[in-house]
Amino acid sequence: MHVVVNAAMSADGKLSSRQREQVAISGADDFDRVDDLRVESDAIVVGVGTVLADDPSLTADEGVNPVRVVADSKARTPLDARVLDDRADTLVFVAESAPNRNVRALREAGADVVVAGNGRVALGQAFSELESRGTKRVMVEGGGELIFSLFDGGLVDELRLYVGSVVIGGRDAPTLADGDGFVERRSFPDLDLDSVERVDDGVLLRYLVS
Repeated sequence: MHVVVNAAMSADGKLSSRQREQVAISGADDFDRVDDLRVESDAIVVGVGTVLADDPSLTADEGVNPVRVVADSKARTPLDARVLDDRADTLVFVAESAPNRNVRALREAGADVVVAGNGRVALGQAFSELESRGTKRVMVEGGGELIFSLFDGGLVDELRLYVGSVVIGGRDAPTLADGDGFVERRSFPDLDLDSVERVDDGVLLRYLVS
């Protein structure tokens, strides 16, 4: 299974402002690129923080929509979230400790809810479940906590990073990889820069994970 992390960040490495509200960093050409990447994927994965902050639909404007996947340890996905609409199938990974009433409500809302892990979603187990269902290509759209955890677990094969020509700032603004962070140099994931392309008023970087 091939896992591609796709993200857009400001020139100073922020995904959005300190208020964690969605910020337009790229333009029309990059939006089209992201749509194409979605259609090419079998599943789109986000963390529940992205659902709560942005309420994304995780669907493409044209073509067949992939399965939408939410890593949601405590089953906090709102029942009126767009990710639960009928435009595509939705799979929610929860932890065993998730409140039963929340899990039941998500299932009643049409989500396929799968337990993976105890106190929090075990991403390795979750991705193994995706692979067992025939998933060959996964697109990860955020947020920073999920992306860090995937890099930490050695689950990322490729990073496609759009860097926009804007500075957002803020010590509390989310970055590409939040979480605990890596400390020792030998633990830093190594990336091989595969290509650089100007898109809109920014740069698209494509990295392969060593």
